[in-house]
Formats: sequence, C-alpha cells, structure tokens
Amino acid sequence: MNREDWLIQIINASIKGGQEILEVYNSDFAVEQKDDKSPLTEADKRAHLAIVAELEKTGLPILSEEGKHMDYSERKGWNQFWMVDPLDGTKEFVKRNGEFTVNIALIEAGKASMGVIYVPVTKDLYFADKLAYKIENFDTKVTSINALLGNADQLPLSQTRKNYVVVGSRSHMSEETEAFINEQKSKHSEVDILSKGSSLKLCMVAEGAADAYPRFAPTMEWDTAAGQAIVNASGAKVINWDTKELMQYNKENLLNSWFLVSRD
Repeated sequence: MNREDWLIQIINASIKGGQEILEVYNSDFAVEQKDDKSPLTEADKRAHLAIVAELEKTGLPILSEEGKHMDYSERKGWNQFWMVDPLDGTKEFVKRNGEFTVNIALIEAGKASMGVIYVPVTKDLYFADKLAYKIENFDTKVTSINALLGNADQLPLSQTRKNYVVVGSRSHMSEETEAFINEQKSKHSEVDILSKGSSLKLCMVAEGAADAYPRFAPTMEWDTAAGQAIVNASGAKVINWDTKELMQYNKENLLNSWFLVSRD
C-alpha cells in the first residue's frame, strides 16, 4: 500500500467505526467504568473492533485506547504505526450531545503525520496528509482519492470574523485556561469562547472557526494525535506547553503534557 491507500483505509475505517457507534447511540445503552473511572460503552468496544479489522490490512502495528496496551519495550521500536481512539468523547456520547469522534492517526518517528477525525452524528469528516480537508455529511466508502478531494474543502476555511475565538471543553475548564482567556482579552478587542467536546476542539482551530485551544489539563496521546496531524496540515500548530516544541508521540508514558493549539 502507498500513502493514498493508507489514507483511504483509515477514512473507511473511521466511517465503519462511526456506524458501529451510531447503532449503540440510537439504542438504550449501558455505561461501564474503566479502572480510571472514565466511562466505557459497547460503542467504544464495537468501534475498536471494526477499526482494527480495517487497519490490520495495512500491516502496520496498532495502538488503540480500547486495545491491549503494548509495553514500551515492544512499541519503542515502531517507526510507523496507527494510533486510534475509537470513540473520543465518551462523556459527550453518554450525554447524547453528538460531540464525539473517531480518531485515527499515523505516527511516524514520533510525529503525527496523517490523520482522520470522523463525527458520526453530523457525518463531518476531517482528514489530512500533507494538506488538510473537511467534507460535510459524508458516510460513503472511499475508493479513490481524486473522487474524495472533489467533494472536500481545504482547511482552513475562509473566515470573515474579526473576533478572537478560544475553543474550550464542555467538560473541563481549569484555572490556567481561564487565565489564558483573560490574557487574550487584554490583547484583543473582542474575545469569544466556543465550547466543543472531544477532538472537535482541534478541528475548530484547523478549520479556522477558532484561533486557539489551550489545554491545561490531562489528555492521552490518542486524544490528540489525529487532531494534531490535521492541525499541522492546516498551517496551525499543537505546541507542548513545557518544551514549546511540537507534541511528540509514542512516549514511554502516553500521557500528554499541557499544550496549546494556535495559528499564531
């Protein structure tokens, strides 16, 4: 397979995962708790299985939030692999607000180089390799890149707004985030807050609906990898707050540092 084949494969995998998620979403589902007390549903499990079945065709290793977590001694030698969050935003899923996503990223030498984020409820598809794109209302199996790009809008989308928009989480708002927002208010005449769940926050910066997304609270690598690939390809950046460098992946500890997504 070449890179175009890989991109087609992960887009189709994300759509299949999304279809599994919607079947559960539209039912009377139960909610379990993981060891870390975060929620888990049948949708997480079914999406994981559907996505892995597709990605295994590429021959690359897979690291999924819902899969068996490989010991660092095994995965540290992976130069290329798929990082998957089958259902990002399980809390949003449980709340039934539609703001949850399927995230798949290609990690190469510690960097997120290709990514897909699919929103099952709205059928919005974000994807990127060297350039980033968005397609609305998309749930069709992809067979060719040219046909796909014929329906896609390149990111960032054209914007006419003059306000500075900070995107935040519906579920998390730390004191540090509030301080960042107040700092922006001292620099810009009009600052607005855009609340979104899951990896949609990164998508908002990638498409130009927001200027910054500060995340000064815990996340895991699979929460951000696909979004970072899309953000980077759109011309924005995801910066490690401690090192001021691009976020790195496949660390021994898969917990992310604080980070800032911005176009500055």
